[in-house]
Amino acid sequence: MTRGLAESLAGTAITVNTVLPGPTRSRGVGDFLKGWAAKDGKSAKQVEDDFFKVARPTSLLKRFSTPEEVAAMVTFVASPLSAATTGAALRVDGGTIKTAF
Repeated sequence: MTRGLAESLAGTAITVNTVLPGPTRSRGVGDFLKGWAAKDGKSAKQVEDDFFKVARPTSLLKRFSTPEEVAAMVTFVASPLSAATTGAALRVDGGTIKTAF
């Protein structure tokens, strides 16, 4: 869809991109981790480490992204600095998605 919209605006100086956040430490995620940690008698850090070992083993970051890190990508792609970026799916996922080439 992003590529199709970008194609429909080709040559107009309007860019279309998609920001795809991965595991992000939102307030809700932080509260969930604290609750899980309390239930299991672990620290929130240990629960996070366990999450990335078990549920997201492909993550290269091995931690949750912060909302500020996602916002930095949004700020970049909305700025003139990204004028040559269009039709792109920009992942802020800590390397969670493993693509084969």
